Amino acid sequence: MRVEFSNSIREIDSADWDSVVRASGAPVFYEHAYISAYEQAPLTNADYSGVFVVRDGEKPVAVLPVYLQKAANPLRRLHEVHPEAVGQPVLLSHVWHCYDAHVPATADVVPRLLDALTRAASIFEARWWGFVNVERGNALSRELAAAGLPARHLTDRWTTELTTWERYLAGLGIRARANLRRNERRSREAGVTIEVLQVEHADLDEISLLCTKTAMRFDTSGFYPGSTFTKFVTALGNLVHVIEVRQHGRLVAAGVCLADATRFHTWTCGIDYAVDGRYSPYGVLFAESVKLAIRLGKTTLEGGRGNDDFKRRYGLTPRHLDAVLIRT
Repeated sequence: MRVEFSNSIREIDSADWDSVVRASGAPVFYEHAYISAYEQAPLTNADYSGVFVVRDGEKPVAVLPVYLQKAANPLRRLHEVHPEAVGQPVLLSHVWHCYDAHVPATADVVPRLLDALTRAASIFEARWWGFVNVERGNALSRELAAAGLPARHLTDRWTTELTTWERYLAGLGIRARANLRRNERRSREAGVTIEVLQVEHADLDEISLLCTKTAMRFDTSGFYPGSTFTKFVTALGNLVHVIEVRQHGRLVAAGVCLADATRFHTWTCGIDYAVDGRYSPYGVLFAESVKLAIRLGKTTLEGGRGNDDFKRRYGLTPRHLDAVLIRT
């Protein structure tokens, strides 16, 4: 086997890359189109980015994107748990907009890639290197622990398994189930409409503005930078399903969702709570996200990070995410 490094994922054949991602069961954040979109329209600026490919002969058996970042820490959590890394360059895999870190591989290559990351961190003069948003206890987490890399808790992401809408509702508490049904009824009475769109038919500029306002409300401004957000989502193409919730034509909620083989990711959303009527636009968007995931045949709903109380109430389970970093 040999480890190759490229300055751009566009130097790597997309079929080769995605064959590893899909065979390994890695999420949509590792698909060629996603990483390529991030190169074209980086939502957080990296000082440098590149990709590793491990080949057995000519056959790719592992892939990994990396990003050299000196200040980009949009959720600020990395420096909360690693204050000693403040102001120092760090070589990370993956970007902050991926909340489920993997090493997509069809062979036992993690030790080789860790050696490659060590060398790359030295070449790029990164003081730290490692992974963020590693699910505690998963295969990658165990391999990193076995290699002696320390883990510190960053945040949680929220998931639930899906079969049918009726079974999803049956698994909720009585009050949560009644709330969803009442919210659906009230939203219809208030003249709310819901539309699921492909990316080319969505009003991404309007959605970007709403997502930015919502991020500011939760003190994460800068996580979805205006025109860059629109370019990034457009570049994702058919990976995206956009949900628009409107009241009398006005956008009151929007979700940009991603899908892979088994998972439906409610990747980001924007909400305007100043609505007419006693309903929650976020509740409408969430319910439609679950229904759309089921219609698409996805068995896992990935609810992303944050809004913990709501997600727990509506049946999602936390997955603890760690930063696994080591000083060079």
